[in-house]
Amino acid sequence: MLTGSCHCGAVTIQVSRKPRTLTSCNCSICRRHAGLWGYYDKGQIKILARKNALDRYVWGDRCLALCRCATCGCVTHWEPIDRASNRMGVNFRNFDPSVIESTRIRRLDGANTWKLLD
Repeated sequence: MLTGSCHCGAVTIQVSRKPRTLTSCNCSICRRHAGLWGYYDKGQIKILARKNALDRYVWGDRCLALCRCATCGCVTHWEPIDRASNRMGVNFRNFDPSVIESTRIRRLDGANTWKLLD
């Protein structure tokens, strides 16, 4: 089990395993947040948040909500809007840097082609 948290600790994320790869996306929101995304099924992620600790931001095609800590502002994860969707993204910038250092980072052209660039 790996555990990460926002800067102030109001939001904690637990995942069942280290991701095989992380994704760095250049879409208009991801490039601003500088997130490194690990993808999981909902059942593999546990989000622990203090009451009213999460803010959600929905934009564009309205398929996902970006979640951040309402206190310190760290983007922690994204969740699908469609309840039938099972995939979630976890921002590994909130985990120990050793996890990032030992994981392959893929670059996604989310701004234009939605194709991996490497």
